[in-house]
Amino acid sequence: MFSSSRCGNFTWNGTLKGLKTSYGCGGSGAAVERYRPSMAAPSSSGLEVLLSTLQQRHQEAGDIESTLNILNVLDELLSAGTDRRIHYMISKGGSESLLMALLNTVHTLPTNYTLLLPILHLLAKVGHRDRRIGVKAEKAEAVLVMLSLLRQNLKDPRRTTACLYVIQVFCASVSTATLLGKNRALDIVFRLIPTHTTKHIRTVKAAIDALAALLRSKVNCRAAVSKGYISGLLKLFADWHNNDTEREYVHIQRALLHCLDRATRISLGRSALVADGGIELLYQTTQTCMFTRGSLECLVEPAVQLMRKCYPKCPLSLSSDQSVYTFPLPGEPPNPWDVPTSQGDTFEDDSDDDNDDENEDADNKDYEDDLETDLESLRQRPQPDRPLEQLGQYVRLCPELHHDFQELDSCSESEESSDEDSLLNGDSDDRWTRSRTSKSGSRRRSSRISRGSPHFTGCKGHTSSSLSNGHSTPEEDGEQQDMKAKDLHSHCLRSHEEGHSSMVDRLVERFGACIPHHDPRLYAAAAAHTRSIAGYSILAFPDFWGHLPVKSTERMAIRRPNLQRKMVLEDIQRFLCPEDIINKVVFDMEDPSPQSASDHKDSLRFFSNFECGNLRKAVQVRRFEYDLILNADANTSMHHQWFYFEVSGMMANVPYRFNIINCEKTNSQFNYGMQPVLYSVREALEGRPRWLRSGSEICYYRNHFQPGRGERSSCFYTLTFTVTFKHDEDVCYLAYHYPYTYSGLQAHLQMLQRSVDPRKVFFRQQSLCNTLAGNPCPLITITACPTSRKWKNLHQLRNRPCVVLTARVHPGESNASWVMKGSLEFLCSSDPVAQSLREAFIFKIIPMLNPDGVINGTHRCSLTGEDLNRQWKKPDPALSPTIYHTKGFLYYLNSIGRTPLVFCDYHGHSRKKNVFLYGCSVKETLWQSGSSVDTATLKEDPGYRTIPKTLDRIAPAFSFNSCNYLVEKSRASTARVVVWREIGVLRAYTMESTYNGCDQGIYQGMQMGTWELEEMGSKFCQSLLTLRKSAMLYDSKVISHTSLLDDSPLDHKSHTCFVDDEPPCVEEIEYHSPKTSDPPGHDLDAEVSANMYSTDDEDKDKDKEKDKGKDGDKQQSPHCRRTSHSSDLQKSHHHFPPLCRPESLETL
Repeated sequence: MFSSSRCGNFTWNGTLKGLKTSYGCGGSGAAVERYRPSMAAPSSSGLEVLLSTLQQRHQEAGDIESTLNILNVLDELLSAGTDRRIHYMISKGGSESLLMALLNTVHTLPTNYTLLLPILHLLAKVGHRDRRIGVKAEKAEAVLVMLSLLRQNLKDPRRTTACLYVIQVFCASVSTATLLGKNRALDIVFRLIPTHTTKHIRTVKAAIDALAALLRSKVNCRAAVSKGYISGLLKLFADWHNNDTEREYVHIQRALLHCLDRATRISLGRSALVADGGIELLYQTTQTCMFTRGSLECLVEPAVQLMRKCYPKCPLSLSSDQSVYTFPLPGEPPNPWDVPTSQGDTFEDDSDDDNDDENEDADNKDYEDDLETDLESLRQRPQPDRPLEQLGQYVRLCPELHHDFQELDSCSESEESSDEDSLLNGDSDDRWTRSRTSKSGSRRRSSRISRGSPHFTGCKGHTSSSLSNGHSTPEEDGEQQDMKAKDLHSHCLRSHEEGHSSMVDRLVERFGACIPHHDPRLYAAAAAHTRSIAGYSILAFPDFWGHLPVKSTERMAIRRPNLQRKMVLEDIQRFLCPEDIINKVVFDMEDPSPQSASDHKDSLRFFSNFECGNLRKAVQVRRFEYDLILNADANTSMHHQWFYFEVSGMMANVPYRFNIINCEKTNSQFNYGMQPVLYSVREALEGRPRWLRSGSEICYYRNHFQPGRGERSSCFYTLTFTVTFKHDEDVCYLAYHYPYTYSGLQAHLQMLQRSVDPRKVFFRQQSLCNTLAGNPCPLITITACPTSRKWKNLHQLRNRPCVVLTARVHPGESNASWVMKGSLEFLCSSDPVAQSLREAFIFKIIPMLNPDGVINGTHRCSLTGEDLNRQWKKPDPALSPTIYHTKGFLYYLNSIGRTPLVFCDYHGHSRKKNVFLYGCSVKETLWQSGSSVDTATLKEDPGYRTIPKTLDRIAPAFSFNSCNYLVEKSRASTARVVVWREIGVLRAYTMESTYNGCDQGIYQGMQMGTWELEEMGSKFCQSLLTLRKSAMLYDSKVISHTSLLDDSPLDHKSHTCFVDDEPPCVEEIEYHSPKTSDPPGHDLDAEVSANMYSTDDEDKDKDKEKDKGKDGDKQQSPHCRRTSHSSDLQKSHHHFPPLCRPESLETL
């Protein structure tokens, strides 16, 4: 009689008469006759016939019995299957049929509740899955009928409960909830919620859920606040919590919390909860629940989330949201909106529901909408953005094409002097002078950087203590004074005072500089010529002294359960006990007065006014806890992520908590095992100069701070971590990731140039251009020198394909510089593979595209306040000179027939693990976007996958399946897409390196260190050998090394599926999450079924037993829940005529 089809749809092939006869059901002949018109259409399914018949029934004796049979069939069919059956019924008009049956029954007097109750229960089950049920109910004019029916049955618990279920379902539509609220539904439902009782628990729970559903409407929320319902709900929650000594009605308390959560979606509701002592009540309740554990544990998370949401918003204690650093741009007036924020103004949070979709990386954009779908746009190459006549200026950047290599004949080992030395160390231009003199001395240091030698000076406020076991005698003469860790505070290490060069020599002689490719003297000399907005004259010790990679990889931090909860509760204590908060400013970048030990006897000392440094303000909130505020990118009020600062004056073995309270990203790898890095000066002087992953109790979550201007869409996140220092009175540095400065790059390039053999390696450092601040942007050329000056050898050199590598367009992505360091050192090494690469390619390397941003400690932007990686489409020569000239150089290479074989821009990624590539593919983009273009007919060179496949074999940190080759509209102005589309480079990539670590391969569970990042840089270079196999017949060594790449065993297996982002954090980062705001959907089904099969004369004990059992069901596994639900189905035969036998249901 029933047959199943696809998607779980059931087709009824028989007739109602046959159905009646088959199961022995009675009924009048007239009733059966009325079924026949509905079955006239041969294509109608059995479900459609049942629904059509349900709408036409009248309350005659036979009709009631037949209608009950139909309702029972529908209920059992839907209950025995999955949600697909209910959705199919909805698609066939099931909701409309039930609404019509409801109206027909209500309008027939007297109302037959034997028929009405099953209709209400089934309508609640079906309507719960129908997103438009409220709209349909309004259209059928059933909303106010339902409210009237509730009013008429307030004295009958079972009928009241059924009506409340349907009202709850109707409120899925905000307009329906508003309509009910205007007709006093809030008052009716709220009066149904009593103080603690043991009677009619199911009705109480239904009333609370219905009230929460009504509060979907903000109009209802405002009405509820004005009527004092927030206070009433808090009192009800306290009463139920205090009097439920046996913890039998925890689900009632949870429902009340859910109701409060809905009521506080608007600012008025949050303010009312705070004013009525809600945070104190919830905090005390949370402490009780955590102490007793057991069944009360389920109340802790919703209570904590509610407290977080209602915690009063407050602005950051800053004079302005704008960055401390401003830079006058050529041709533009000063920023007009940099108005100080009044600290005395009250901060009003007017937002009703915060949206946290802002993400500067656009990682969360929907690919389906963002992908380029225009085939012509993907395939057509735009015209150059400048005349060809302007490209002649880039001839100088190809010295290998014009060099005569005379030294090969003379066998001279001396290096030629570079014509660009004057550019690298040139005088200041007029714009730099104007910008320096325009800075206010009250806001920052602005002393002019001179070209003197670096030195160490004594620091006021620092006492002496020996690092060794012996005792040192303080001397007045700085040359005789012992150098100790605490004396090497940043104030002591300067780059421009003259007459103390011997101090650097003595420091190196005593402690021994042993960092490969690093010389402290060279670094200090380079730093003296580095130009910053603030006029940095102080060197950070880690950058000056250098860093050695750790000997072994460091594991990811293990996160303790409920860590975020602990941190949030500590934050809430600040609001509840403000008298315990110190709230003392211990560092302010805008305060020019120097710090001294006497000023901060009981607190740490902070400092960040050095290259790459970023810390705007430090506030001591408790004895060992500090709130830290980061500086925005120059000329902006945004992009707070990168931090790098000095801390001193600590006690050993004492845990210090640091809270960076103005982070912007909605999630971070700090939630997935990542740690910040720490450098100890004392450890460095004892022979262990290393940046180490450090910190415990690390988590990242949304806080209650907002910008001083109170933008509605702006919110901040807290990164909190605890550091226990090993030594008393040490000087330590903390950073987001391993710092890599512009001065460090300049010194490194000089060391590399000294290390290569000029007869074998052609190494040239030139200046691509000057930045806005006047810092040279270096461009490096690396290739192999010809074996002789013969025409054949010179011709082979000048016909080598070019490989262009760039990095650090985003200043905060310091990991990209470490990867680039690995590439540079490998290409300059004597490794046979490196030699083969030099003989096969000419490498053009721009290791730092945004020197100004790196120097001034910004995270993403240049001094213009713009993301340089979004300027490639049409770069401005005055505002984005490095991008303009890099693109011009690529145009030049293309114009002379030397289009790069590979272009790769090195980046860092803050959301994902591993290392991976983004490339460009027409076919993959069209296929992924669902374009109507037949991609099977398109021809495309698959060579863009060669390098990723090779890296997947040879690079342990690389993940092939994390790569993608999609061209997004939002990335149309990035280097990768522009170089691919406009220059015609097939293999144009962005290489993303994680800040954290790997979740696959031999580094699985490990954090990336500088050694692993440098290894990745060398592996990328090695992967290029596979591109030249067909053209390498001239050199047998190259062929041998290329074969090694093909035959090498797999070092690891990367992911088996594409992972777009990390899985959701174990604890809620946000506090407006649907997971914590909405109860599970299947709970309503269980409650409806329990009310359906209950009797009206249930006594108190039975009611308690049922509710206790229901609460236990919530903690059961889904399998146990299904078993319990099946037992409820068996009870239905006591309340409905037995239309379907159990074995028939089993067959269905």
